[in-house]
Amino acid sequence: MHYFLRALKEAFKSWPLLIASFLCSAGVASLWGANIAALFPIIEVTLNGDSLQQWNTRRLEGANTRIESSHAEIKRLTQQLESPESTDDLKIQARTSIDALTLSMRGDEVVVYASHNLTPWLDRFIPTDPFQTILLVTGFVVVSTFLKHIFMLASALIVSWVAMNISRNIRLSVFNKALELDRSQFMQRGASGFMAQVTGTSDMLAGGLTSVFGGAVTEPLKIFACLAGAWCISWQLTLACLTMAPVVGFLMVWLNRRIRGVSQRILDRAMGFHHVLFESLGNILTVQAYTMEKFEKERFRTCTKNMMRTGMWHTFYYTLANPITEILGIGMVATSIVVGAWLVINHETQIFGITMTDRPMTVPGIMVFFGMLIGASDPVRKLSGVFTGINTGIVGAQALYPLLDTPSRLTESPNPKSLPSPHREIRLRNVSFSYDGIDTVLRDVDLVINFGERVAIVGPNGGGKSTLVNLICRFYDPTKGAVLLDGVLLTDLSLYDLRRRIAIVTQQTELFNETILHNIRYGRWDATVLEIEAAAQKAHAHEFITEFPDGYNTMVGPNGYRLSGGQRQRIALARAFLRDAEILVLDEATSQIDVESERLIHDALAMYVANRTVIMITHRASTLALADTIVNIDHGIVTKKAVNERSAA
Repeated sequence: MHYFLRALKEAFKSWPLLIASFLCSAGVASLWGANIAALFPIIEVTLNGDSLQQWNTRRLEGANTRIESSHAEIKRLTQQLESPESTDDLKIQARTSIDALTLSMRGDEVVVYASHNLTPWLDRFIPTDPFQTILLVTGFVVVSTFLKHIFMLASALIVSWVAMNISRNIRLSVFNKALELDRSQFMQRGASGFMAQVTGTSDMLAGGLTSVFGGAVTEPLKIFACLAGAWCISWQLTLACLTMAPVVGFLMVWLNRRIRGVSQRILDRAMGFHHVLFESLGNILTVQAYTMEKFEKERFRTCTKNMMRTGMWHTFYYTLANPITEILGIGMVATSIVVGAWLVINHETQIFGITMTDRPMTVPGIMVFFGMLIGASDPVRKLSGVFTGINTGIVGAQALYPLLDTPSRLTESPNPKSLPSPHREIRLRNVSFSYDGIDTVLRDVDLVINFGERVAIVGPNGGGKSTLVNLICRFYDPTKGAVLLDGVLLTDLSLYDLRRRIAIVTQQTELFNETILHNIRYGRWDATVLEIEAAAQKAHAHEFITEFPDGYNTMVGPNGYRLSGGQRQRIALARAFLRDAEILVLDEATSQIDVESERLIHDALAMYVANRTVIMITHRASTLALADTIVNIDHGIVTKKAVNERSAA
């Protein structure tokens, strides 16, 4: 609930809109009750053939008569109390009668006050002809119904905008968080986990906010308006009709807990659903190559079956909420019918010795009372859906906010230092690193890479080559030790300042489902078309690009599937060349290029690597030829030697 309250607090930043929505909801509630109350003059006029002015005059005269009679009776009973001949029993009866008469007289005084205030309004706005009065009231009901729906539409649109705006902000925050986390934190949830949070979980939170600011405001106000009208007719009878409310309230609390638990399971199932879907379709080549289609189909069938089972429980509890709330509505109406009928038929004011009204109820009065309770029962029924929406929103908030509160291990310095370009050296000082805190990938590494040095990193697979590069790029921070640039800790530099100095090409080329021009320009977004073409020519990509009908405007498809592996890597190289960074990182960057293209690219690299630091992870002899220093990493142990030392050996 704490996280959902945070979402509500964020929503209150749009307080002008929420106030407007509340006013619309209040308008809906008042018109809801007014439509029912408008039945009273219609019934009164239709049954008696009188105008409202005549009805108000009779009510005023009757109240004044009862007040005078009550005064006289109270005076007589007071004299009886003061008489020395009165017994204790007579005094008790007299005091009881005086209290009852005083209460009745106060009610009549309220009627007199209301009638006096109502008289000028009736004389000014209400016709004296009964039929014209019916036409006026009927017109009022039609117009107020129209206005009610206008207010409902305005309130729904305002609340929806606020909720969707918060949902959008949450999506932006989740997306930003995914980009800010280091790689290990990101992989804990994976792309599928973040996709589920951005889509389904955000929708759950938006639905909960809509329920709070929509139904949780409008429906209770409608209930209050109707119960207030019923209370004015007979507060005792209204209380009698609400005897089942505590039981229904207890059942709703129990049901809400069940719905919240099921909603949490639905969210967990949805995470698994996205995980299976994303992995199976993302690794479709491996699935088909190893004939695992049947296995993946069964896995997907199982997760969707689990989602369906959990969804059925959710539907069961959601549907169960309707009859529970409807029991309250039917109980209210049934109680009012039974008790009201007894009072009207027998002209009584009490039932089982309990006073229900100060005066016997009239048929029009009890009918309006019934109408008020029926009007209250409908929003009570709708509240079940509101509670369900709120519970769903609570579950969504509990999933989203802990993620948003997760601090990135790649903390930014509040006062980052700046360094001139180009840098002088990269230094790793006593660096150790472990992904899980158990297995150490790098051990006590001391390494210096000077500016302009071309370093080839070699070693067995899993030895820590890519980890070393990731620490230099600050995709991770070392477990122990420090990585420095010109004597300044990388943690004291802004990530932007560090990474703008680096261009990287990996073995697993990542391309966007955009044009070739877009993918190359990603290296430096303000580059001109001529600069992009020049970078492509350096990477020997210009030739095959111009052979496409759309040239540089050719769409590459998701992750570049329309291109060959060699073409994808040359586009990635062109992107790195366009960046014109002072540090170039090549992680098996030529592994998927044919021999001729590799020769041409190495010629381009030989020209490009001048006056910049180059770090190459490679097993290719041709790439090693570009290096003047070789760093060997074997099971986390780093050794460095110059090329002439290697040749001598």
